[in-house]
Amino acid sequence: MKLGVIVDCLKKNAEEGIKIAGELGLSGIQFYAAKGDYSPWQITPQRKESLKALADLNGITISAICGDMGGYGFETAKDNPLRIAKTKEIIDLAADLGVKTVTAHIGVIPADENNPRYGVMLKAITECGLYAAALNVTYAVETGPESAKVLKTFIDRTDGGVGVNLDPANFVMVTGQDPVEAVYILKDYIVHTHLKDGKRLKPSDPEVIYDCFAKGGIEALNVADYFIETPVGQGDVDFPAYFAALNKIGYDGFLTIERETGGNPALDIQTAADYVRKVCKYLTR
Repeated sequence: MKLGVIVDCLKKNAEEGIKIAGELGLSGIQFYAAKGDYSPWQITPQRKESLKALADLNGITISAICGDMGGYGFETAKDNPLRIAKTKEIIDLAADLGVKTVTAHIGVIPADENNPRYGVMLKAITECGLYAAALNVTYAVETGPESAKVLKTFIDRTDGGVGVNLDPANFVMVTGQDPVEAVYILKDYIVHTHLKDGKRLKPSDPEVIYDCFAKGGIEALNVADYFIETPVGQGDVDFPAYFAALNKIGYDGFLTIERETGGNPALDIQTAADYVRKVCKYLTR
């Protein structure tokens, strides 16, 4: 397994992030590409080439790009044609950069397959997956609002090109899903992971939590009543057991550090890297 970082958490651009990752002894970076300078609609061919060259020069892999467009993901049928079109352009960007994974939250998959929203989401993600597969890219759904079993069943029903970006803290904080159990359930689909930690303070309805995220009003919910994100190693993710499970299923990809809160994310990211090097026996760098 290899350590990486989401450069946006460092408040840096991808070029700066590549250099910092090298200084921290990390092997990879991920960056957001659904909007801003690195979106398919703004990045120039010259910048793509220079970004690849800089990564190669520093021995850094672009492990994934984030294609998360926010809002309700692919839950709303009338919004999906535009969202699918944009997602395909993000997948094109990944292919141009030689990146094999695009990660994204896709909305809340209903546990009840008879819910009309289930079919709407399945149709959209199947189309995105097929497009990705044709370009040797995986469209990786980030874990969070549903159980591992619900997510596996959903992906089983797509036609290829769809994988999982496993975030253990999202499971712990929102659904109460055991990340170790999730690894074994989702073993055939895990292509990328986020390294994050947290605590669930009391049970919550994922529909309510992600509705607030979609509306941009998570502060109004007072999310601290329900869960808190913590520095890696200070929450409820059993990382030694989690890493052992990943190793047992043969996962040898990236553990990409993500730190979305806190007053000093750069320090927390360094601390996370140091922690993982102490407790994970499976790092190749």
